[in-house]
Amino acid sequence: MDAATQEHGNADLQERKYWRFNKHDFFPEESFSNWGSYRAALSQTFHRFKDRLVSRSDDANEVEVLRKQSENEMKRCLTWWDLTWFGFGSVIGAGIFVLTGQEAHDHAGPAIVLSYVASGVSAMLSVFCYTEFAVEIPVAGGSFAYLRIELGDFAAFITAGNILLESVVGTAAVARAWTSYLATLLNRPSNSLRIHTNLTKGFNLLDPIAVVVLALASTIAMISTRKTSLLNWITTGLNTAIILFVIIAGFAHARTSNLTPFLPYGVKGVFQAAAIVYFAYGGFDNIATMAEETKNPSRDIPLGLLGSMSIITVIYCLMALSLSMMQRYTEIDTEAAYSVAFQSVGMHWAKYLVALGALKGMTTVLLVGALGQARYTTHIARAHMIPPWFALVHPKTGTPINATLLVTVSGAFIAFFSGLDVLASLLSVSTLFIFMMMAVALLVRRYYVREVTPKENLLKLVIFLLVIIASSMGTAAYWGLKPDGWYGYAVTVPLWFFGTLGLSLLLPQQRNPKVWGVPLVPWLPSLSIATNIFLMGSLGAEAFVRFGICTVVMLLYYVFFGLHATYDMAHMEKKLQDVAHDQCL
Repeated sequence: MDAATQEHGNADLQERKYWRFNKHDFFPEESFSNWGSYRAALSQTFHRFKDRLVSRSDDANEVEVLRKQSENEMKRCLTWWDLTWFGFGSVIGAGIFVLTGQEAHDHAGPAIVLSYVASGVSAMLSVFCYTEFAVEIPVAGGSFAYLRIELGDFAAFITAGNILLESVVGTAAVARAWTSYLATLLNRPSNSLRIHTNLTKGFNLLDPIAVVVLALASTIAMISTRKTSLLNWITTGLNTAIILFVIIAGFAHARTSNLTPFLPYGVKGVFQAAAIVYFAYGGFDNIATMAEETKNPSRDIPLGLLGSMSIITVIYCLMALSLSMMQRYTEIDTEAAYSVAFQSVGMHWAKYLVALGALKGMTTVLLVGALGQARYTTHIARAHMIPPWFALVHPKTGTPINATLLVTVSGAFIAFFSGLDVLASLLSVSTLFIFMMMAVALLVRRYYVREVTPKENLLKLVIFLLVIIASSMGTAAYWGLKPDGWYGYAVTVPLWFFGTLGLSLLLPQQRNPKVWGVPLVPWLPSLSIATNIFLMGSLGAEAFVRFGICTVVMLLYYVFFGLHATYDMAHMEKKLQDVAHDQCL
């Protein structure tokens, strides 16, 4: 490729319009140029799968090369202040209002505050891992990009499938919950604003309001990241004021006698509740996807992520404690805990304030979710795991409009028809699976560098990781089979301990973080693996059956499309690098 040709190609790239729908924009890879090429690609499936399984991306490729697929840059307009409020907006939704009463009544009693402490610690372990990666690799892809570098294309693809599933279904679930809380605020039954039909149960309550809310949130996110941040400040500020009122008013009507007995269901109940309320902490991973739009990622991301999650953990614990002290756990209403608790102390009007707080919380979750999910999708498309048309960034707005539309339209379709009950536990498995993989990837990053780490050290790393994962799975399985026993823990816990100790003593770290790193490596990432697997084991067999079915569907897509698209993309990049190298010589 001569200089004139390259210059002409760059000029064509600049002249191309954003809104275009040619076959080349969706399937530019050689494998899909015609049916003959596609049949030839399918015949090489095993060879290509082996190539993608062992191949790894690198920091420079994710940060610099792949970003060119978007044709235009996202605008760097966010500071640590924006990220902190995005953290509040992304995490604090309806979960704290719904899950606290349910789990205090059914599993933990007044010790629900300990459940929030346990799940908060687990969430912070994942936050540590995300923060180190986001500082080192400031791109929009979040966990997808990090896993492509450390664990390879195939592991990243499985994660990408779960990210997209979580994005679409999670968005739909929040949008439908928005409609329910709006009905509560209007003092009407929760399904009164939906259209009742004769369709199959679970799909018979049509929700046009959810579709409108999703469309509005996504439109704001597509117009401007900066304006979305400003709106998030306002709505999250109002929601925080309502939460502070709930805490103060709750403690003003508190009775210490309601804390007795503190552990009515024992330690088992505390951890059962922790597995459920853990998901009130979900959404923080959206912040990592905004690294590409952050002015100073190395400073702003640790402040925004760690700062917001630390404060959120304290807020959640105070809210749980205030509820437990305001009303005896046996009398807590599992459907509307805070509203009924305030009614019991004579504050009947407070139920509307609680509904308003939940509504505002879900609004910010949708706003920040529209930003974060679109950026995940953008980077997945940059790697050609989905059509690269979805990677395009609009030249005027500096936002990925196509990716936002993909998530919004898919989520709106599901939100309109489905009650989503059957997918709730599936979302939980997907989230925990991604967090577990992130902790594994961080250990790989610290202890393995390609072409530097000796093979014997790589073998030791693999063995220690397998011991940590297997012992964690054994602990989770034994908890599910014999929650009151202890013999199994006498085997699995020491195995986890010695696996982690082996990493610490027998393997030197190959890479030190440039700016900010997870402390106490390998102990904290190893503990994150154990806690995420333990929480996954608390979800029941049905969730894993659905997770398995979805994984099979993802694998079919990978075999017939994703594998060949990413193979062509990777080898095209290699050819361009070879040409550039020859020109330099």
